[in-house]
Amino acid sequence: MTRPEEYYFKEGCFIEEWHNIANDQSCSIARVRVEGGKATKLHALKNTVERYVMLGGSAMVTVGKKSWRVSEGDVVVIKPDEPQKIENLDQEDLVFLAICTPRFVVGNYRECNEPLETLQKT
Repeated sequence: MTRPEEYYFKEGCFIEEWHNIANDQSCSIARVRVEGGKATKLHALKNTVERYVMLGGSAMVTVGKKSWRVSEGDVVVIKPDEPQKIENLDQEDLVFLAICTPRFVVGNYRECNEPLETLQKT
């Protein structure tokens, strides 16, 4: 099997879509890579639960109003519409799986430069 091509996503990371197909709405799985010293934008996923499964590196993850350090083997669960970001604390790439239920669709991605109340109502 050929690995999917990696692409840059506006959130501030690189994505390989391992499983995200229209005929399986229940789940998507992507390999995410954040370059050394970089962070993703604060964002939320409408109507989508997201789980980070940390594969390598260490990071500071922010979910809602809480932040904590994560590293290989940790799992982070993010509720729908909850603001989130992850900051790579190393110079090497941070790598993790993003597992979304239902599957990730770009239309559910929202940058959190607008009030959270607005995000939750849209």
